[in-house]
Amino acid sequence: MASLAEKRMDEAEDAPVGPEAEARPEELRLLEALLFASSEPLDTATLAKRMPEGVDVKAALAQLQAEYSTRGVNLVRIANKWTFRTAGDLAWLMTRESTETRRLSRAAIEVLAIIAYHQPVTRAEIEEIRGVVTSKGTLDVLLETGWIRPRGRRKTPGRPLTFGTTESFLSQFSLEALGDLPGLEELKGTGMLDTRLPTGFTVPSPSDDPALREDEDPLEPSDELELTLAPRVEPEGDRNPEGNSNSESGNIPEGSKNSEGNEGES
Repeated sequence: MASLAEKRMDEAEDAPVGPEAEARPEELRLLEALLFASSEPLDTATLAKRMPEGVDVKAALAQLQAEYSTRGVNLVRIANKWTFRTAGDLAWLMTRESTETRRLSRAAIEVLAIIAYHQPVTRAEIEEIRGVVTSKGTLDVLLETGWIRPRGRRKTPGRPLTFGTTESFLSQFSLEALGDLPGLEELKGTGMLDTRLPTGFTVPSPSDDPALREDEDPLEPSDELELTLAPRVEPEGDRNPEGNSNSESGNIPEGSKNSEGNEGES
């Protein structure tokens, strides 16, 4: 291999060249070719075996590294081996953005629907409507999607958190306003509600008004800090007070992950 490199250098010396090529040593071109063609970094000894005798490989590598220091590709040494890599300040060009699809459990969908139609609503009120205890992990998943948010605290003993939907919720489901949520007749027409409903059954008309209600207190800085620092809770199957598993299976494809998870309700 070294003899072939020497022959190539002899031919390069005999060929007519321009001023730029004449000023650049041929060994640099040979090193470029070897490093570009290699699928893995090469050490100095491996490169030296393929270079003509008498070439100072270390000095040539240092010169080549200096030449590429201001280019979009840099010559770098990793574990005493040499390779070309994209310049560090251009790493953003190689970044690929992707959307991670999440699946919401049946319980999470039920909780999201209750919050959307009954907001502002507390966790206890959600459980009263569903008839089962709601896992805090279910609320955490919905907070993580960015579709719900803590609004304030109810002016009742214990001052529980109240929850409402966000602009991300409207964007995800292509709604201009909460009033565009399907009403009773639309839900019945799509088969999502039994046509034989109890007398007096109604579907609430949610409001887009972000202002706190008379029975709500604003969140305090300590509340926001508590939500931010709360440990992540993995979503679990909701359980009733006796500890038996509720119908938590039946995953349905839903939106995508947007923001960091926060704690549900204290």
